[in-house]
Amino acid sequence: MTVVPYKEEKAGKKEQVAKMFDNISHRYDFLNHFLSLGIDKGWRKKAIRNLASLKPKQLLDVATGTGDFAIQALMLNPDKIVGIDISEGMLEVGRKKLADRKLTDRIELMKGDSENIPFEDNRFDAVTVAFGVRNFENLERGLREIHRVLKPGGQLVVLEFSRPRKFPFKQVYNFYFKFVLPRIGRAISSDKAAYTYLPESVEAFPDGDKFLHILNNVGFNHSKCKTLTFGISSIYTGSK
Repeated sequence: MTVVPYKEEKAGKKEQVAKMFDNISHRYDFLNHFLSLGIDKGWRKKAIRNLASLKPKQLLDVATGTGDFAIQALMLNPDKIVGIDISEGMLEVGRKKLADRKLTDRIELMKGDSENIPFEDNRFDAVTVAFGVRNFENLERGLREIHRVLKPGGQLVVLEFSRPRKFPFKQVYNFYFKFVLPRIGRAISSDKAAYTYLPESVEAFPDGDKFLHILNNVGFNHSKCKTLTFGISSIYTGSK
């Protein structure tokens, strides 16, 4: 059964996810850093370092949200970064952030769907996705689209939540993620569903070897997984 934010609504996952992020966009960055105790910033740096040897000039950030991963990717000194997302609310926050930092000439944020990426084949040297693939309505279709727009030899880097397996961190994490985090998220974001959906979507996501198997199925080569912080999140890489 597909995990969606608003179970009482009949709209599809894509529409519900867009609505959810529109609703929480004004508090998303604060909650992201607060609820992860700031660890997410280090995760992004480690993920981007996987592209250092490639030195990509054209980079696409899928499910870019407010642009944090795209901004982090500037450490690679690309010519251009394009970020796409289905939530206009998140993009508006991101565009303001870019304008405040005078980065609008280096990063462009535009509305776009991971399952219908609005670019031609073999366009980008690298594609990144941070905490977004578990929100795809059709995971394989989204990954096939990413593979399509990558140049031959191009690389994909995915940063995504995963599930710790080892005692006792697994038990501590599950308690925080399922009981503490949703209450804080609801109180600050004023969206009752968003931070209940988060642990549910992580639980339903095929992490680890299962995700590597999917990457291989859609055409990626040399797929690898590296876990971070006791398995709270993972970095996945693959090449075309």
